[in-house]
Amino acid sequence: MLELKFIRNNPDVVRADLNKRGDEEKLLWIDDLLAKDIKSREMQTEINTMRARRNVISREINDARKAKEDFSGLLEEAKSLPARIKEDEAELEEINAKLKYYQMRIPNLLHETVPVGADDSENVEVKKWGEAVVPSFELKNHGELAVEKNLADFERAARISGSGFYMLKGNLAMMDLALQRLAVDLLTGRGYTPIIPPYMMNRAAYEGVTDLADFENVMYAIDGEDEFLIATSEHPMAAMYMDEIFEEKDLPIRMAGISPCFRREIGAHGLDTRGLFRVHQFNKVEQFIYCKPEDSWAMHEELLKNSEDLYQMLGLPYRVVNICTGDIGTVAAKKYDMEVWMPREETYREVVSCSNCTAYQSVRLNIKVRDAHDFETKNFVHTLNSTAVATTRTIRAIMENYQEEGGTVVVPKVLRPYMNGAETL
Repeated sequence: MLELKFIRNNPDVVRADLNKRGDEEKLLWIDDLLAKDIKSREMQTEINTMRARRNVISREINDARKAKEDFSGLLEEAKSLPARIKEDEAELEEINAKLKYYQMRIPNLLHETVPVGADDSENVEVKKWGEAVVPSFELKNHGELAVEKNLADFERAARISGSGFYMLKGNLAMMDLALQRLAVDLLTGRGYTPIIPPYMMNRAAYEGVTDLADFENVMYAIDGEDEFLIATSEHPMAAMYMDEIFEEKDLPIRMAGISPCFRREIGAHGLDTRGLFRVHQFNKVEQFIYCKPEDSWAMHEELLKNSEDLYQMLGLPYRVVNICTGDIGTVAAKKYDMEVWMPREETYREVVSCSNCTAYQSVRLNIKVRDAHDFETKNFVHTLNSTAVATTRTIRAIMENYQEEGGTVVVPKVLRPYMNGAETL
């Protein structure tokens, strides 16, 4: 979230950003937020004054009693102070709750290079890699082909877990593991520490990472527990250092999260997005960085390069798009998506999301870095995240881009050492 003092000192900057986003509802919040901020600080001063008065009035009463002076007025004041303090504290708590509500939902400030657009159709292409080929023969649907080859079972998975789940078998299960290991090997070679996080998070930690009110409808909550299954390992890695202070020498911290991801909402249900593309559970290797604010834009490009290098190693054509204002969401200041070529649909589909969240998460989570030259100065760190590989979507891309006439799927050479030398599925 944005710091309250930043909004207080830069309301026009926040308004301009909300205007750029076209967010008229939150634009209307700013005046009320500023008014409540003033009222909150005035009331806090008043409460502090009454508390201080409460601490000295008993001495004044004793002094008046010793001097045989009338102290009835002081007694009345002493009796009234606790009720007045309690009443003001209740009002202040209500005002501060509304301020927190606004703060938690006002989106991050966008980088100047974020394009203006209404929705994902107005995202701006940045680059392409590889040749997007449509084969001369009719490609088989990846899900149907996996079942035909006895490499996946959707029917039995649905019977025990519901639609949107799957079972991978044989070399397709090996390919899922191979993709994870390829990504981990690439990232550890570049200084990233592998992390296997908890697969559940409590509400307090989750609210520090994202706007849970907006995200909760896609998450699985644990019945009777204050816990949610994670939608991505980004979330536990972001909350990992909640309420801690880094020293400058310890940054940047680069991590590679390895986990399943659980998502209740799977969206579209077309033939090609069924199967392994839109599912309730999938495996992902996620990149995550904590860094000093001045380093985050270079880190953003580093994360994107890691993802590009991985898909180039796999030989999968892709394009990179700069996400526009209408599609970027609340948390990121700038986001790239990588979209891989899906020849059956003759279109590109998202496989990587790469975001610089600047200080938005660290303010919510209270994660700071101490200034190396001034021990008393602490600044909020910047956080960044990017998919390295989401396995099921990438498997679909491989099954289409590496499919030969007749349905044979060639295993990309880079994955074969992880699959006991298998050359085909």
